[in-house]
Amino acid sequence: MNIVFMGTPQFAVPIAKMVHETYGIDLIVSQPDKVQGRKKTMVSPPLKEFAVEHNIPCIQPQRIHDSVNDILAKAPDLIITAAYGQILPEKLLVKPTYGAINVHGSLLPKLRGGAPIQRAIERGEDYTGITIMYMAKRMDAGDIIATKRIRIEGDETAATLFEKLSQLGSDLLEEVLPSIFNNEVKATPQNEEEVTYAYNIRREEERLDFYDSAEVLERKIRAFYPEPNTYFTVNDTAIKVIEAEVVEINEPIEPGQVYAHDKTGIIIQCKEKGLKLTKVKPAGKKAMGGAAFLNGQGKTLLPIGKKIT
Repeated sequence: MNIVFMGTPQFAVPIAKMVHETYGIDLIVSQPDKVQGRKKTMVSPPLKEFAVEHNIPCIQPQRIHDSVNDILAKAPDLIITAAYGQILPEKLLVKPTYGAINVHGSLLPKLRGGAPIQRAIERGEDYTGITIMYMAKRMDAGDIIATKRIRIEGDETAATLFEKLSQLGSDLLEEVLPSIFNNEVKATPQNEEEVTYAYNIRREEERLDFYDSAEVLERKIRAFYPEPNTYFTVNDTAIKVIEAEVVEINEPIEPGQVYAHDKTGIIIQCKEKGLKLTKVKPAGKKAMGGAAFLNGQGKTLLPIGKKIT
């Protein structure tokens, strides 16, 4: 089989590893390297690093439309995508012998889009999973080949759920590829009445608004970890919130007001209940526990009674 594999983040790596070990990958397509950090270092996406490590040819087009001919020159029997990040032109969907399939991190038709794993946690879903589908012109709208679901645990972060779903995607794809190559698939159209969307995270969403409930904010903190993370600002200092928990507050104080300090962190009143900050990362510093933060600059930045706007 001539297989072209397209993906970008770590989510795609275990899936690509299984495909390469079982069938071989002839070409990897990934997003371009990006500048990261204060030192402006060029960083390769994890799937490109996998390609280099395994001596697999890799291209990184800024626009996938510009590399259609390069991909078709490989005469692919199958194109597999996993969190690639661009919508494929129709030529790439119809030319391969067995079509183009996608390994998607939700139970379609729920959570179509670029951030299904984060949005599942943020919205408080009890379950999510993997869908393998044929690709279509519209985003994540193709016929479903197979699905498998898992429970979202109460302390789940995007980091832990990405890892679980990546392995689940690898396992499920390994199960279904033989039926694809044997033309035994009976794909099912998606129910358009059940469609929901998981749009990419916008910068303005990262800021915590204490006029939301503590439950909503706690889910968002877990959903946005390890990136892009959530934050709030006080005295022009940005403080990222890495871990937090919901606590009861029985006094009528305003949302955003610092309610108390204890040995594990700082409690801030929200619209409903309180949010205890148990691990934070002040600007320019390493992540630290709530107690360490209080022993440093925490009591100065966030004294009891302080109102965060």
